[in-house]
Amino acid sequence: MKRISKRLKEGYKAVDREKTYTLEEAITAIESFPKVKFDETVEIHFALGINPKASDQIVRGTVVLPHGTGKSLRIAVFCKGENEAKAKGAGADFVGAEELIDKVSKGFLDFDVVVATPDMMRELSKLGKVLGPRGLMPTPKAGTVTPDVVKAITELKAGKIEFKSDKQAGVHLGVGKRSFSKDKLADNIRQILDAINLAKPNTLKGTYIKSASLTTTMGPGLKVAI
Repeated sequence: MKRISKRLKEGYKAVDREKTYTLEEAITAIESFPKVKFDETVEIHFALGINPKASDQIVRGTVVLPHGTGKSLRIAVFCKGENEAKAKGAGADFVGAEELIDKVSKGFLDFDVVVATPDMMRELSKLGKVLGPRGLMPTPKAGTVTPDVVKAITELKAGKIEFKSDKQAGVHLGVGKRSFSKDKLADNIRQILDAINLAKPNTLKGTYIKSASLTTTMGPGLKVAI
């Protein structure tokens, strides 16, 4: 049987696990969770009524959080020529072409997101087995394969995140940090909810969002009315 940590037990005592909270109530309740030694990420988890095995019911998209994620992203950009200077100027942490591909192939993975220009994708495909399993392979749908590296970097630093339904028909996203104000968390969550609704598959019949819950890195989950 899975052991429940003392901190999680204390968190359960602070909330009503059977209650369905309004968004505002859930954000307020998070403040009563036991404090930890780091600034926890506040997370939202959706259970969707899609068929995760159907290719036409995969839910995916991007959203720019109005108040960012609270996390400082390390961005790697694969590009050549004048785009290298543009990427560095826009704030990319690691920029290069063949030499950066070689570095990553040897184990360098000190970054959180990858951007690439279209002309780099054939060469970057060599890193598919390295980047793919870690969710780091850039894609046109996510806006991370683009000739406009400056725009991509700017959006990522402003709080752009990607979401995609998993094999259990769930979508899981960080919405900010516990240190964020209630209003900032609420704004970010509403923006995410709008994006999730816009990504609803046209072929879906029945309930789309079956349930949603809000939690923190180390805290219990709270059922939220959507």
